[in-house]
Amino acid sequence: MKVSCYMCVANLIVLGICGGVFAFSGFNLLEFIFFGNQMLYRGFLAVCAVSALFCIYSLIAFKPFKGLK
Repeated sequence: MKVSCYMCVANLIVLGICGGVFAFSGFNLLEFIFFGNQMLYRGFLAVCAVSALFCIYSLIAFKPFKGLK
């Protein structure tokens, strides 16, 4: 479960970096990484969407900030 959380957060960090590069420069880094292959590009975006849902689920289910007051 811990490895899954790390992988999901890593996916979202990569997506955030690529989104930031696209926002500030207009260069689509994800499309460059996947050599313009739309199937891989959309597949990675789908995996990142599931990663975001898993991160939200883990925050609700495991309450990692419960002791911080």
